[in-house]
Amino acid sequence: MSKLEALRKMTIVVADTGDIEAIRAHKPVDATTNPSLILKAASLESSRPLLEKAAEWARSADNGDDLITNACDYLAVSIGREILQIIPGLISTEVDARLSFDTQATISKAKKIIAMYEDAGVSRDRVLIKIASTWEGIQAARMLEQEGIHCNLTLLFNFHQAVACAEAGATLISPFVGRILDWYKANQPGEDFTGANDPGVQSVSRIYNYYKTYGYKTVVMGASFRSTDEVEHLAGCDKLTISPDILAKLDSDAAELPQRLAASEAHTNDERITVNEASFRWAMNEDPMATEKLADGIRRFAADQRLLEQQLGELL
Repeated sequence: MSKLEALRKMTIVVADTGDIEAIRAHKPVDATTNPSLILKAASLESSRPLLEKAAEWARSADNGDDLITNACDYLAVSIGREILQIIPGLISTEVDARLSFDTQATISKAKKIIAMYEDAGVSRDRVLIKIASTWEGIQAARMLEQEGIHCNLTLLFNFHQAVACAEAGATLISPFVGRILDWYKANQPGEDFTGANDPGVQSVSRIYNYYKTYGYKTVVMGASFRSTDEVEHLAGCDKLTISPDILAKLDSDAAELPQRLAASEAHTNDERITVNEASFRWAMNEDPMATEKLADGIRRFAADQRLLEQQLGELL
């Protein structure tokens, strides 16, 4: 049994890619996309028909949005729909990162994406709307969940972010692992961050144990991995979204994979807390890693969204 096969027995494996052929190869349960992955997928020759159809749909749409916005939304939904024909589970589709500090605009975009999926014959129960874990994004998720639109809160680096998401009733969170490690390596060179010392692994483990101890239903899906070692130290987490290259490495390794996390053995030293806007913003202010990585993640996704718009603009 490979490590990937062993992992599947204790964790739902999710593919972190928009590459449909990679998804076919690795057979994940769910899949996640974001503007960077959509941009990468759009550069593949196999995606050319989807780009052309997105441009065609945008020219015919009459919904108040401009051509490029409609083309980008259609492309994201089209790629999501193609993926859903391969996987048995859920697809995560991200809201434009430039809306990360606008609750109402995030809600409107999420509703548009869900309506486009439903028009294409896809039930909203198979779609997670990805939203950055800003205070405004979390409040948008709170309202969307109340309307039966399920959310994946992403770019999550801080414990208070995670608590706020659970209190908002988010279906799922994507706490980042590798990007946390990147920050600590850059800011504390020479420290030992391997194995259980990895601060990203520690962050996800803390959140997982807190959720399970206090009975939160929000799913914990570790994301942004830099190595198989990080994945292995979170074996047993509810879900893990993993890039194709790391999936391939796990699949080629036949060594034993011990379970690290289990709901039945969850324990935490954290007292249960309630997070309001003031305490959320203070916690983020006191956490330079989370503040910097959240802002950096939003900027990176926004930059890739603009590149995608340029690419689609050439077809319009």
